[in-house]
Amino acid sequence: MLNAERRRQFEALMKESGWDVLILYGHSWRKDFFRSLVNFNFFGPHAVAALTRGGELSVVVSHPWDYELLLHQLDAKVTWDAGFTKVVRHLVSGKTAIAGREFMEARFVEESTVSATSLIEAIRRHKTAKEIEIIRQAAKLADDGYRHFVKMAEPGMAEYELVAEVEAFLKTNGAEDNFMLIGSGGTEVFGMRPPTDRRFQIGDNITTELTPQVNGYYAQICRTLVLGEPSENQKRSFSIFREAQAAAQEFLKPGVNIKDVARVQNDVFRREGYGEYTGAKYTRVRGHNLGLYPDENPWVLEDVDCVVNEGMVVIAHPNTYLPLSGYMVFGDTLVVTKDGCESLSRTEKKLFSSEAK
Repeated sequence: MLNAERRRQFEALMKESGWDVLILYGHSWRKDFFRSLVNFNFFGPHAVAALTRGGELSVVVSHPWDYELLLHQLDAKVTWDAGFTKVVRHLVSGKTAIAGREFMEARFVEESTVSATSLIEAIRRHKTAKEIEIIRQAAKLADDGYRHFVKMAEPGMAEYELVAEVEAFLKTNGAEDNFMLIGSGGTEVFGMRPPTDRRFQIGDNITTELTPQVNGYYAQICRTLVLGEPSENQKRSFSIFREAQAAAQEFLKPGVNIKDVARVQNDVFRREGYGEYTGAKYTRVRGHNLGLYPDENPWVLEDVDCVVNEGMVVIAHPNTYLPLSGYMVFGDTLVVTKDGCESLSRTEKKLFSSEAK
């Protein structure tokens, strides 16, 4: 539950930065800063872990169930406060930094504190061997989940019905959570979103980002399924996506810049005459970091300056709209190795079709 390696890194950062206290804050949606030190999926709306310069660890939660579960599990001072209003102020002492400060309600924030968010994010980008092993488990579950996605999709089914089937499968097989987007239709498909009541038709692209969470950590897979026989335009479109993703995977290694991981993908679209579809009007990112949050920094964009290091876990996904076939998605979870990267996704790199069931 307690990440000892991260604790050592955080304490070293405190010494280097001259902080007396480091607070790691989490709420219901952004638990990742808290869980980077204390990997506990708390029930309540808030939780903080605080390290002092003297090496003391305090944990404050906002639900009595969390308190009961943690009390005898950690070598730390564990307390709970239902209101949580004065918690941070009580922990502040001397120069205090907060990771997740930007996500806190104004009433919790002590003005004298500083943000540690970006510095803690930088440390978290390099995954420990144990973290990578957990992400491998999540990637396997993502593969299994996509196999179930393909198996269940059929004409006449509503988007929300397919999502419910996949969610049930993932939770039954050990997922703690799942972040999932879906899109369907022909060339009118523009992007992905939460599921609607639209019913699938023969010829549809059905796209998904599938992101199960195992023991706090997320892995993601992006694939496109065609109901029925893919058209020539769908095949041609997918070949561009596959080449763009391959370019990123071949390029990714320690020392390269994340902006160039985006560029090599976009260059494939530019070469084919689709450069205008690489911008913000048609696509959000060309990938992102993965870990305790499904959409971690750095985002893979040409204006993001971040050097890639060994141990980073990134999904490269050239997801965008093309007039050939509408929106398509394609991406794998990649762990950066000593001299390249390894795909943790084992799902076949192809345009899936209903005939493949």
